[in-house]
Amino acid sequence: MRRIVTLLIAAFCFTSCSAHKGAISSSKARKNNKSIQKRNRATIAAHKDLSSLEYIELYKNVAIQEMNTYGIPASITLAQGLFESGSGNSELAKVANNHFGIKCGFNWAGESYYKNDDNENDCFRVYNSAEESFRDHSEFLKKKNYARLFELDRNDFTGWAYGLKACGYATNPKYPQLLLNIINKYQLDQYDRPEGEIAKIKREDRVLAEISEKANNPSEDTTSQASPDDKIYTVKQGDTLYNISKRFGITVDDLRELNKLPGNDIRIGQKLVVVK
Repeated sequence: MRRIVTLLIAAFCFTSCSAHKGAISSSKARKNNKSIQKRNRATIAAHKDLSSLEYIELYKNVAIQEMNTYGIPASITLAQGLFESGSGNSELAKVANNHFGIKCGFNWAGESYYKNDDNENDCFRVYNSAEESFRDHSEFLKKKNYARLFELDRNDFTGWAYGLKACGYATNPKYPQLLLNIINKYQLDQYDRPEGEIAKIKREDRVLAEISEKANNPSEDTTSQASPDDKIYTVKQGDTLYNISKRFGITVDDLRELNKLPGNDIRIGQKLVVVK
């Protein structure tokens, strides 16, 4: 009995600490952001708002390089970049070179920028260049729940658009069509390239092996949104199943299944299992 009580107390303390891990006061967040803004003030001042066509021209080669390396269609990467960064004109893109809204996660060792999003003062990654952001976007998708997408042809942008939604990247039921509308409007599929059967097999084997290794060594996963020890999460004000799923790199369906939830309703203070 004493052992059970001890374990329950330890679990409570651990959960409480985990729930607040990475929290920062508004004053510290402002001070940190001002430091980033001051250091990058020349770049920020020189920024010229981009049109969508200018954004595409500027980053198409980066997206093609990521496609050649990992198999993510260049059209998908460009469409997500256009949408998430407002064609490179968002605050995160201009100040932090963050074009995909990727948050810090517990293993992020780089600089951070704070902005209200799912929660007050959410932590976002700061990159040295937009190119670093594009590479980290590819790395972010190299997770177990997205693994089956890398088995698609690298010019199958339709499969990727619907696959991202099915794998839990977004809960918006219109997300696939949103991406497809951007791709069709700007003819982004012109940057996608098919690959031969042998090349596809080699690329699949390499990327899937990397995903498997990352899953087996989560402490080495620099893009993980959660520590491998954080198995329980306490719901806070403003949380939804979607933003919790994004934070911990699992799907909404997995969250519901793990916690035997009949729907998407959750309550403040509710404890959720977040690791399969």
